[in-house]
Amino acid sequence: MNEHALKDRIISLLDSHKVGTLATVRNNRPNSRYMTFFNDGLMLYTPTNKETHKAEDIRENPYVHILLGYEGEGYEDPYLEIEGKVEIKDDNEMKEKVWSDRMSKWFDGPRDPEFVLLQVTPSAIRLMNDGEETPDTLEL
Repeated sequence: MNEHALKDRIISLLDSHKVGTLATVRNNRPNSRYMTFFNDGLMLYTPTNKETHKAEDIRENPYVHILLGYEGEGYEDPYLEIEGKVEIKDDNEMKEKVWSDRMSKWFDGPRDPEFVLLQVTPSAIRLMNDGEETPDTLEL
């Protein structure tokens, strides 16, 4: 698949799948959890509390691995394996953009000082289980 087609297919999966796993490193061991992801093109954002273990993990080692897209309906469901570097962001404009009333269980609104976004800048995205030409990797 050419790079343009690969990028379009990856963005299509990012746009349509919002729940995935985020893996960090804690005490030299992998630590995964389910997260909700939002994307702006290939850039990913996920909300969290700035005092969580994952935020602490990222401050110590900003490199993460994400799985996104698999629906569990069969062996051929397409999904993405994403390697990236995270920055903890307190960007009010982006927090307003991703805010949902469902987040009020954890935060007092998009301007809650505990609410931050993890901004994931991908370094590589592998498209898996999407036909004969996969796996295929977009290096960034």
